[in-house]
Amino acid sequence: MSDIPAEMRFAESHEWARLEADGSVTVGISDHAQEALGDVVFIELPEIGKVFAAGDQAGVVESVKAASDIYSPVSGEVIAINEALADGPESVNSSPYGAWFFKIKPSEVAELDNLLDAAGYKAAIGE
Repeated sequence: MSDIPAEMRFAESHEWARLEADGSVTVGISDHAQEALGDVVFIELPEIGKVFAAGDQAGVVESVKAASDIYSPVSGEVIAINEALADGPESVNSSPYGAWFFKIKPSEVAELDNLLDAAGYKAAIGE
């Protein structure tokens, strides 16, 4: 059974989004997603300054099993990336909610309301 933090919102494509105190949104992949992927070996992150619409492809996660696109859960500009993932992509497997991928300055914070809450995501993944 996947760990699903109550304070986060989730996209049906398995990204999590956490609204930070400074108004930015931190993005990563869910425990369920990393479990399905298996051992993560490489992560392609977006460039700082890149602007996405909600649902745009923002990166790629590669595992020993497959490669999977990462999508931006909200619209906005990338303001930070987790450069530590270049040397330690496997940290996504051990800490999926600690190993964030990028931070975005949302153009519309209300878009978070379009994402699933923990209970909704739990139902979406059949748990």
